[in-house]
Amino acid sequence: MVAHSGLITVMERAARKAGPRLRRDFNEVQHLQVSRKGPADFVSMADQRAEQTLFEELSRARPDWGFVMEERGEIAGAEGKGRFIVDPLDGTSNFLHGIPHFAISIAAEEQRPDGRWEPMAALVYQPLTDESFWAEKGRGAWLQDQRLRVSSRRDLSEALIATGIPFLGHGNFAEWSRIFGAIAPEVAGIRRFGSAALDLAWVAAGRFDGYWESDLNRWDVAAGMLLVKEAGGFITDYRGGDRAIDRNEFLAANDALHSKLHKLVAAALR
Repeated sequence: MVAHSGLITVMERAARKAGPRLRRDFNEVQHLQVSRKGPADFVSMADQRAEQTLFEELSRARPDWGFVMEERGEIAGAEGKGRFIVDPLDGTSNFLHGIPHFAISIAAEEQRPDGRWEPMAALVYQPLTDESFWAEKGRGAWLQDQRLRVSSRRDLSEALIATGIPFLGHGNFAEWSRIFGAIAPEVAGIRRFGSAALDLAWVAAGRFDGYWESDLNRWDVAAGMLLVKEAGGFITDYRGGDRAIDRNEFLAANDALHSKLHKLVAAALR
């Protein structure tokens, strides 16, 4: 079995502590107390409970670290220490509609000398399938103890691409439509499953050949980005640069497909 760091152990332990309750809540989804917090954006008691469990477990292991969390927001840590980026339930709408496609996403970030934060460890855990996708900077990406590699396909005509579709109150419909119009005629298929964290984990695992989406939060993508990179893939902004988080636009694939997708996207947005 592949050895991983104590940090990954901490993150996985926290996810597996929160996972069983999410599974139980999912099976009783019709009984969940749900409040509306924005256009087509729901938060459930399951979401809040999972976040509390993750916060408690991670804080116990790293008491001087900071947090960026979907519900609690940003919590500063001690100077010079890392921080956790936590999405306790990525795919909330799927969860609330009884669709079994959602995940817990945790990234551990360190601050660079220029002040920017970057992931050094990542975990995406699917409670229903018990799949644990994890990565450490410079040590590769893994599914449990199986090494992950991005797809080796080089032809768009064979490629299955994932995306997120804008919806009520979220996203740029015109921009997405232009990109879709450029990519769809060139590829074998496009899928929208509703969890950015799992989309990126599946790119890392070679299940999807590529991915694009914008208008996301840091907790949606921080872990998935590291998974893709450590699986040998590329993830950039639509311009092909390294400012995906800053520009809030994400394009991921292997080297050959990324180059082709980038040209299509750039032409569509020209």
